[in-house]
Amino acid sequence: MTLRGRAFWLRSPGHGEIRPVALAAPGPGEVLVRTLYSGVSRGTETLVFRGGVPRSQHTAMRAPFQEGDFPGPVKYGYLNVGVVEQGPPHLHGRTVFCLYPHQTHYVVPAEAVTVVPNAVPPARAVLAGTVETAVNAAWDAAPLVGDRIAVIGAGMVGCSVAGVLARLPGVRLQLVDTDRSRSAVAAAFGVAFTHPDDAAGDCDLVVHASATEAGLARSLELLAPEGTVLELSWYGDRRVSLPLGEHFHSRRLVVRGSQVGTVSPAQQGRRTYADRLALALELLADPAFDALLTGACDFAELPDALPRLASGELPALCHLVRYPDAEG
Repeated sequence: MTLRGRAFWLRSPGHGEIRPVALAAPGPGEVLVRTLYSGVSRGTETLVFRGGVPRSQHTAMRAPFQEGDFPGPVKYGYLNVGVVEQGPPHLHGRTVFCLYPHQTHYVVPAEAVTVVPNAVPPARAVLAGTVETAVNAAWDAAPLVGDRIAVIGAGMVGCSVAGVLARLPGVRLQLVDTDRSRSAVAAAFGVAFTHPDDAAGDCDLVVHASATEAGLARSLELLAPEGTVLELSWYGDRRVSLPLGEHFHSRRLVVRGSQVGTVSPAQQGRRTYADRLALALELLADPAFDALLTGACDFAELPDALPRLASGELPALCHLVRYPDAEG
């Protein structure tokens, strides 16, 4: 039996379309999922939409269920929440998260989906992939109780990191951005918000997620001696310069990369990818994360919405895509 669905494809940089897809019936150990919501990760997905993935990173940037290749045609995305309509009895009828692109129905191995806890609304659950990135960053950074921490860049990733780190007792935590409207997200997490010019220094840790050269330079300026910048930004095909003179050597500063494609070395051997994603979904029981859902459209509107997201006309953090039969 052949099933039918519809998927969003990037036809070429800057041009998206919805295409029909044919699906084989799920076999043993597979599930058929009907999508309720997907999320547009504005930083990464608009970079893909503009065709900004460097050739050297085409393999590293592939999404788990991507079809096609950069710069296009390509079916790309990784924040999907739906209901299992066919599959093993323990999953049938359950709401699940999957690292799948924007598509109305899809068939994947059962182990590729993670059950969404009852305490997490399906729309909020689309944030699981980004909160998983924040969890991995926290494992990489290994902050201590009472640390002085700044998160620079109040985009989707930076805000998620702030939401995770806000749970650490005794920290002095500030979310730093030039866009003062992001103070509302900081307030939802109970975190101080500040402009880069006014940020407090002597930080033990700075998590940088602004994807700007100025933000990375400011991160170094805010560090205490022997402090660390954890770099989460993805710059695509852009080159950045870094001020490694001044206090960099005398203060013995560290710039360290972090990437969600592998489980943090601090947890390898103890935690799996599945463990990390399940933890992210548990954390999303906190309604404060709703502050990251800052725009929405119907699935049919996605080809018109993505150019507006890429241009900044729609200044979303996570843009929610609603599918037929979704609530709200």
